[in-house]
Amino acid sequence: MSEELVEAGEAWADDASYRQGAVDLLGVIAYGALTAFERLAEDGRMASELADKVHLATMAAQQVAHFERVREHLEGLEVDVMEAMEPFHAAFDAFHSYTRPKDLLEGLLKAYVGDGFAADFYREVAAFVDPQTRNLVHEVLADAGHADFVVVKVRTAIQADARVAGRLALWGRRLVGEALSQAQRVAATRDTLTSLLTGTVDRPGMDLAAISRMFTRLVENHTRRMATLGLQS
Repeated sequence: MSEELVEAGEAWADDASYRQGAVDLLGVIAYGALTAFERLAEDGRMASELADKVHLATMAAQQVAHFERVREHLEGLEVDVMEAMEPFHAAFDAFHSYTRPKDLLEGLLKAYVGDGFAADFYREVAAFVDPQTRNLVHEVLADAGHADFVVVKVRTAIQADARVAGRLALWGRRLVGEALSQAQRVAATRDTLTSLLTGTVDRPGMDLAAISRMFTRLVENHTRRMATLGLQS
C-alpha cells in the first residue's frame, strides 16, 4: 500500500470493507473505460466522414489512457486491475448487449448520455473515498471537449430531419433505464461498493434522504444533457 494513502489518515489502513469498496470503484471505472474504447472503435466504423472517424479514434484512445491511469493507481495499492475488473464483466456486458446502437447517432448518444449518467454516479461515490482516489476518479471522468462534438453532430442531424429527434429521445430514455438496471445488478453483487455510499458505524455515508437527493441530481443532469442535444428526456 502506498505511504501517501496511509499518511492521509484515511480508512485504507484499517478498514478492509472500505478498501475493497474503493478497489471496486476503481475496477468498475477501469472496465468502463475498456468497454468504452471497444464501443467507440466500433462506432468509428459506422462513421461516413473521415473527420468523424478521427474524432472517434481520439475518444477511444483517451479511454485507453484512462484505463492505464487507473491500472497504475491500483498497482500502487498492490491490486491487479484484472482482478478488480472481474466482478463487473457480466453487468457491463449485459448493458452493452441490450443497448447496441443501430447507427452512429445512437452510438454518440450512448457515449454522451449513457456514459455521462454512469460518470455522475461514480463521482457521487468518489466523495467517500480517499483524496488520491477521488482526484483520480474526477480526472479520468472529466470531459475533454468531446461532448461538444456529440452535441454538434446530433443537433445537425435533427435540423436535417426533425424525425430524428423522436427516435433519439426514445433511445436516450432506454439508455438511462438500462443504466439504472445495470447499477442495480452491480449493487446486488458488490455490497462493499454500495457501502461506500451508505457508510458504516465508524465511517459516515448517506442516509435514505441523501440517497434520494443523489438520484434526483443524476436525473436532473440527464435531463440537462438531453436538453443540450435538443431532445426531450
